[in-house]
Amino acid sequence: MTNNDSLSAAELDELDRRHLVRSMQRGYIKDRVIITRGRGSTVWDAEGNEYLDAAGGGVWHSPIGHGRPELAEVAAEQIKRIEFFTSLLEFSNDKAIRLATRIAGLAPEGLDRVFFTNGGSEAVETAIKAARLFHFRNGEPDRTWILSRHYSFHGATYGSGTATGLPQMQHGVGPNLPNFEKLTPPYPYRAEMYGGAETTDFCVAELEATIERIGAGNIAAMIGEPVMAGGGVVAPPADYWPRIQEVLDRHGILLVADEVVTAFGRLGSWFDAPNRGMRPHMITLAKGIAGGYAALGAVVLTDKIADTIIGEEGFFHGYTFQGHPVACALGLETIEIIEREGLIGRAHEIEAELKAGLAGLKDLPTVGDVRVEGTLAAIELVSNREHKIPVEWHVGDAVAFEIRARHNVIARPYAHNLVLAPPLVTTTEEIARACHAVAEVVGRLSPAGDIAP
Repeated sequence: MTNNDSLSAAELDELDRRHLVRSMQRGYIKDRVIITRGRGSTVWDAEGNEYLDAAGGGVWHSPIGHGRPELAEVAAEQIKRIEFFTSLLEFSNDKAIRLATRIAGLAPEGLDRVFFTNGGSEAVETAIKAARLFHFRNGEPDRTWILSRHYSFHGATYGSGTATGLPQMQHGVGPNLPNFEKLTPPYPYRAEMYGGAETTDFCVAELEATIERIGAGNIAAMIGEPVMAGGGVVAPPADYWPRIQEVLDRHGILLVADEVVTAFGRLGSWFDAPNRGMRPHMITLAKGIAGGYAALGAVVLTDKIADTIIGEEGFFHGYTFQGHPVACALGLETIEIIEREGLIGRAHEIEAELKAGLAGLKDLPTVGDVRVEGTLAAIELVSNREHKIPVEWHVGDAVAFEIRARHNVIARPYAHNLVLAPPLVTTTEEIARACHAVAEVVGRLSPAGDIAP
């Protein structure tokens, strides 16, 4: 069988169930939606059903929309020139060099070096290894501990998965990697977590106590998202990152900003870390870096870290397809499109449209909080507003499925949060349609978890 385009929807469904391992799909979810094409903010499944993609390709990416012919032309032209040659050892390629240069020019000051990966998990994995090796080469081999936060999402490999603050990522896969510690996140809606203290005061005190317990000389780095996307689009108080940064700097602990979701225009700027008062030593990237048109990630580092980990012995680390010229060519074109079409500015417009369109949900009995940051939105679903009891995961799944079935709009269930991440090219009318779909279905959700007909 060579021409899969000739397969019917039913045949694809049968083969899907027989052969494809679906990541993160829980056993009670029997639905299969096989997406076969897309254009702009619209996608179609194998049965010809049309959907509004209000979830950015389902996992926060696709900032420039689907099916852009200019990206196809860029990929084809690069494949004609050279499809791939290693970027390990003494080799490189022109597209990787050009993209690294462009990223360095957009990144916060002092972050001028780029290590390419194939995605976000690999970028975080690389940053963890780089942080530990940096201290080792500087004569502090005991600095191996990595600090992260509960509810964070940093990836699914063993290192990045151990850093991830969702227990489901570590459940049943054997021992986590050693020397990882998770801290309480800044989560203003859940003020009960702080025992009456102000959010940032509590988090800073906890960080100081953790450093004292583990020992500053044993901690390599802290990794954190400027805004916790996977945790439910949770933005910290304005003083959180500046105060955390001061503590880390005082103890010689590196800061890694995980911008896999938040960079490349998602929150209305190329990088969100500086807007939150972060001064990271490394930034991890993926998702929108190549527009969703190829697997690509990166770590952006300071000269000091890059030079130290390379040294005379080299950074004995890498991936077969890192710096892939086709992916990097697509990354260059993605940056050009974002600039040419003013999509950074469009992100601010979408933010205002989402806030207006979702504002009415705050009064519903099953909505605890509505959060919008740039083009990211989360509706926190609860079974009890007074006590902020989150709904079960299957309820969030059911809400998203109903939105898709009733309105042909794709939203993403994320634990007890329903999240939106529309492409930056989504129109005002499409944002209104997505908000209406969410409001209509959530409005029928009862505290018991049932959705009325």
